[in-house]
Amino acid sequence: MRSVSYVQRASLGFSGTLFPHAICLGDADNDSLNELVVGDTSGKLYIYKNDDPKPWITRTCTGMLTCVGVGDVCNKGRNFVVAVGAEGWFHLFDINASAAKSDSSSQQDSSVGDEQKHSFTQHIPANTKVMLISDIDGDGRCELVVGYTDRVVRAFRWEEPPDASDLSSGQLVLLKKWLLEGQVDSLSVNPSPEGLPELMVSQPGCGYAILTCSWTQEGASGPGDEDAANPSREGSSRDVVLHLTTGRIHNKNVSTHLIGSISRGSKDDSSKGGLFALCTLDGTIKLLDSSENLLWSVQVDHQLFALQKLDVTGDGREEVVACAWDGQTYIIDHTRTVVRFQFDENVNAFCAGQYACKEGKNSPCLIYVSFNHKIYVYWRVELERMEPTNLSGELEERPEYTALLHRLGVDITDTEAVRKLIGDVLYGNKQKHLTE
Repeated sequence: MRSVSYVQRASLGFSGTLFPHAICLGDADNDSLNELVVGDTSGKLYIYKNDDPKPWITRTCTGMLTCVGVGDVCNKGRNFVVAVGAEGWFHLFDINASAAKSDSSSQQDSSVGDEQKHSFTQHIPANTKVMLISDIDGDGRCELVVGYTDRVVRAFRWEEPPDASDLSSGQLVLLKKWLLEGQVDSLSVNPSPEGLPELMVSQPGCGYAILTCSWTQEGASGPGDEDAANPSREGSSRDVVLHLTTGRIHNKNVSTHLIGSISRGSKDDSSKGGLFALCTLDGTIKLLDSSENLLWSVQVDHQLFALQKLDVTGDGREEVVACAWDGQTYIIDHTRTVVRFQFDENVNAFCAGQYACKEGKNSPCLIYVSFNHKIYVYWRVELERMEPTNLSGELEERPEYTALLHRLGVDITDTEAVRKLIGDVLYGNKQKHLTE
């Protein structure tokens, strides 16, 4: 395992505290460049753009924000910013329409009223923990999936009249409720072997569950209905399929995180199934395919609390990125090659992805939230290759290398002589070989 060093970073100001899932990257204003969205425990939502240390946009929400997201939750062909609080308040912002409005305290009343047309608030069940915006049933429309601290997962869909003019005409409609055996720490979607999306939720002990989307749009309960009045919405045992990965025996209570839809990057790969990864607090990282085949398992001596995916080599294949509370970050490719990067502070929250920090374009980034009220963005997190290499191997790939050795009278098959020559050229006695 080799270590890498990234030094290109930007420091963003952040005075609040946040939950681990209240940070994400996404194209909040639909300009094809990603922004950083952060929500804190006081109800403030911050959107950072480029490397500006001050937030580009600030919004005020109700309650403690536990999770944020960016996606086409309204199925309008553009992204919205979503923030959900612990008390159950769902906040929706159309930044594309309101970004031009001033965020200063001197904003005119007419501007405030116009801004309200591009935001929406609704109360959903409280104690939210994690959130996902994705098409989970394969119908081409996005759903909102929320995980709760009481081991419950609920799926919602945005509904509005065809002639709706603003967000106030719509609402979230409950589609289904599932009850899990263990705590929900992550939600993700991964293609099945048939290529259809599967909703996955992490379970303690390096396990996961696949949740079946067995609803129809007709008869869905309204947002104000209580779950107790809709017993048919309760997830039956056949709608929650629990999976326990093989290998090392884990404490059944150890927290687990997962990430799905990891890109294979190979255009000639005929497999329709996806790859997904799991990590545990006790230091296990696993990569599996949708047929439950274990591709590799890595054990480290750090407490892992966050799992992401990121293409650091630019070949289209996404590497698995796991972060520990002390800042140790592991990057692992599909062949189990591991590199690590040490962030120099303890970490409160972590995310990775494409962010337009510099140069006016998206680039791979690692983002750390420290306990000293700072957000650090490491940009251009790139590697030429994941596999370790050496100078001899690089030289042997060059056709002129053999000719130069022949001119110097060195047999390329004589490993010791070649090693001595390279050492002399690099560290001394090079004039001797150049004059011969």
